[in-house]
Amino acid sequence: MTPENPAEKSPANPLDHLRFHRPHAHLSSTFGNDTFALKAEAFARFFGTPMFLGAQTLIVAVWIILNVTGVTRFDVYPFILLNLAFSLQAAYAAPLILLAQTRQAARDKAHADADAQHREALAVANSERQAAAAKTTEQLLTLLEQNTHLTEMTKQLTERIEGLTLEMHEHFVRKT
Repeated sequence: MTPENPAEKSPANPLDHLRFHRPHAHLSSTFGNDTFALKAEAFARFFGTPMFLGAQTLIVAVWIILNVTGVTRFDVYPFILLNLAFSLQAAYAAPLILLAQTRQAARDKAHADADAQHREALAVANSERQAAAAKTTEQLLTLLEQNTHLTEMTKQLTERIEGLTLEMHEHFVRKT
């Protein structure tokens, strides 16, 4: 194990699952992480919710009913003030939605970069494992060849010893 390889796990070097995301920690989004940017993004995300659409529909319906029935007359038909409120809402909604999309795109890019680095590290580790397996296979083949050679030598020596033993036996049996 080498300490230079962060993918290796040991008690002194535990596996860091966020190691590919850390290089992107310095990246800040277009408007930073300050309170304004976070609140603006939360508000922009709220624009697309059913709760917002329902609340807006209810407010518009109450607005129109109050002004048409005569309960109050602060915005009579053709509802110029309501139109102005919608224009103001649209003027702020579009940039806030773009802000949220820009911040999300920056986060997506950082995650995609980290994922690409992770896939690359996995490919390198896989190549290293395959190379180690090939080296081990070569060593095993070499050991098997050596074992076969030693077995053949043992067989030859055993046959030679048997031959010599038979010769000695014949030699001693003839002398007696």
